[in-house]
Amino acid sequence: MVLQCLKPRIFNRLNKFSGRRVVELPTVLWSLRMTPSRATGYTPFFMVYGSKAIIPTYLDYGASRVRAYNEQGAKASLEDTMDQLDEARDVALLRSAKYQ
Repeated sequence: MVLQCLKPRIFNRLNKFSGRRVVELPTVLWSLRMTPSRATGYTPFFMVYGSKAIIPTYLDYGASRVRAYNEQGAKASLEDTMDQLDEARDVALLRSAKYQ
């Protein structure tokens, strides 16, 4: 999948590949990690970290999710998030089995 996504980004008829692979790879990996799986319904990022990713533009422009962040509240909700993550992983496992 990485190669399928990378090829259209780096191919240039006049200047083939020219080291653009290294520049484009992080973007391709980010997009693959943020795309929900058809089998599970969740993104790979969510399955690992238990929350939605905050994109860099949210940090730059102060999105409501970033402004509402509270360090003390984050520590308190971490335990709840871990419980929800276990439940989401179970749901993803069931969806994947059903998909296959």
